[in-house]
Amino acid sequence: MVSDFFYPNMGGVESHLYLLSQCLILRGHKVIIITHAYGNRTGVRYLTNGLKVYYVPTLVIHNEATLPTIYGFFPLFRNILIRESINIVHGHGAFSSLCHEGILHSKTMGLKACFTDHSLFGFADASSILTNKLLKFTLSDIDHVICVSHTSKENTVLRAALSPRNVSVIPNAVVASQFQPDPSAADPNWITIVVISRQVYRKGMDLLVAVIPRICSMYHNVRFIIGGDGPKRIDLEQMREKHLLHDRVELLGPVKHHQVRNILIQGNIFLNTSLTEAFCIAIVEAACAGLLVVSTKVGGVPEVLPSHMINYAMPEEDDLMIAVSKAIQMIKIGEVDPSRFNDELKDMYSWSNVAERTEKVYDSISQSQPSPLIERLRRYYGCGLYAGKIFCMVMALDYLFWRFLEFVFPKDSIERAQPFPYKRYRDYVDKVEEPKAQLK
Repeated sequence: MVSDFFYPNMGGVESHLYLLSQCLILRGHKVIIITHAYGNRTGVRYLTNGLKVYYVPTLVIHNEATLPTIYGFFPLFRNILIRESINIVHGHGAFSSLCHEGILHSKTMGLKACFTDHSLFGFADASSILTNKLLKFTLSDIDHVICVSHTSKENTVLRAALSPRNVSVIPNAVVASQFQPDPSAADPNWITIVVISRQVYRKGMDLLVAVIPRICSMYHNVRFIIGGDGPKRIDLEQMREKHLLHDRVELLGPVKHHQVRNILIQGNIFLNTSLTEAFCIAIVEAACAGLLVVSTKVGGVPEVLPSHMINYAMPEEDDLMIAVSKAIQMIKIGEVDPSRFNDELKDMYSWSNVAERTEKVYDSISQSQPSPLIERLRRYYGCGLYAGKIFCMVMALDYLFWRFLEFVFPKDSIERAQPFPYKRYRDYVDKVEEPKAQLK
């Protein structure tokens, strides 16, 4: 697994990487994760069940995305793949430079590669145009693409000019047992609206800043708990100061994933104001924790939850006010019982099911024949009148650099890493956990 986004950074991609890797390990596969260093967290770290994470030294430029080096990452990346005897490279996130470089280098080395797209992009602004062109370059020579919703699939197929037959839809999932509802945790004197999100523009923070004062003036028994951090946090703080809402708007700042459930169960309603969203795992976690969800009707959100668990609104201030007001009335009169949502969702969204479907993708691409060099060049050449020629040059240089590395650092001279003793580890864990289970 290759991505710029992994723990200790928090988000949907990060939890997806970790939980998918854990389930694949339980199914008997060897999984490693390659990401960039986070502060003092560098080198090799082991997580639960022997999940090995390489925190490689690269320069972070914006929002945990690294500076593209194209060839600078190749020697270390090649060394890791050979050391760990890797067969398939799975990249995550269109904004991740490590992901794009990892897919390019792995295909040059003759390995199989697939990509999971976690986001939706437009087609008109400069940022989207550049990202889409980069994605088209990367996915011109990909074995398979996975999207987290059908809306995301349509978006990716159009952006990267892919054949729909080469794209699968495998949704995110949730560990429902970690989000057990607790109706007694919410304050009976208040109707609490919870917001947990990255505080950035695309998450609709401007919309949130606009509706909070209006909701608080309309309903005197409503309060907000807001978790997360980002550049838009200053706007929330200014709104709270301007309208004197210190006693009704609580800003928690950065929230660790294990704290999310304890925050969610304090609320009655979960509010999502995203302007674009491929899947939105946060609303599934909130519904599992026993909250009625109010969300903007964007991207893949309408595919996620059954209609009785969620109220939709257009990404407009007035429409969002109507949806939140409706949810508040539903809670007041007891029209819904959100505490039952967990039982419904635990079968709908299961990581073991996601891992099984991802495993089928791995099996299918493992059986395909590697493309010869001339075929790879033909695919890149079709990326555009000028871009195609540039991409061919980039790929040709990558191939020559790989041959140079093979000559200077032969594969046989790289020491193979010892596999993690997973069976012995599980036996030990079971032996330790057994007395605790008997005491319970």
